[in-house]
Amino acid sequence: MRSFDFEIFGKVQGVFFRKYTKETADQLGITGWCMNTAHGTVAGHTEGAQGAVEAFKTWLRTKGSPHSRIDKAEFTNEKDIGTAASRVFIIKR
Repeated sequence: MRSFDFEIFGKVQGVFFRKYTKETADQLGITGWCMNTAHGTVAGHTEGAQGAVEAFKTWLRTKGSPHSRIDKAEFTNEKDIGTAASRVFIIKR
């Protein structure tokens, strides 16, 4: 199992980015959360199997929601974990 924090920059608010992020995480079996930030980005935390985590990072970096524009994706605090701290992926408000 792997975990990481992320922050996505660009046109990611007002384009259903969080909704599509949750849908993608659910499809990949990933847990964690995402939220809009005060400075116009989307940030979050993710936990899951190595392959799913890598696929999710690629999605965050290159795809996003249909009307989003991703200028930059930052991934921090990546590490191996024993078990996931949560069982679902949620959108924080």
